[in-house]
Amino acid sequence: MTISKEIKNLGMPWEEQFGYAQGVKVGDTIYVAGQVSHDENGRTVGKGDMEAQMRQAYANVEAVLVQFGATLDNIVSEITFVTDINAANAVAGRVRHEVFGGLPQVTSTLIGAARLASPDYLIEIRVEARV
Repeated sequence: MTISKEIKNLGMPWEEQFGYAQGVKVGDTIYVAGQVSHDENGRTVGKGDMEAQMRQAYANVEAVLVQFGATLDNIVSEITFVTDINAANAVAGRVRHEVFGGLPQVTSTLIGAARLASPDYLIEIRVEARV
């Protein structure tokens, strides 16, 4: 049985290089690949700064969701990978309240990781959303 998938990307060279989509919609569910702290040209934003990287990762999550006609309000679950849990906890509450426009209404899991795709990345956020 074949399922119907709608695919979206951000135009980053590593999408084709590593063979994955930034977002896949199946039915009313959107699966967003882990988003890291890069700008529209693929350059790292906020090198060494957890708060700046967290904000950029959420901005990239939003950029994928918008392509499906969704917003951050459509997120139901997130998994966040960080290289420094203490640094993430120090800024997460404030950043998440600002990004979500109040108390986020999502399930959330925080996982410590030794390293992410680039040694410059401090955080990666993967979400699932419903529309």
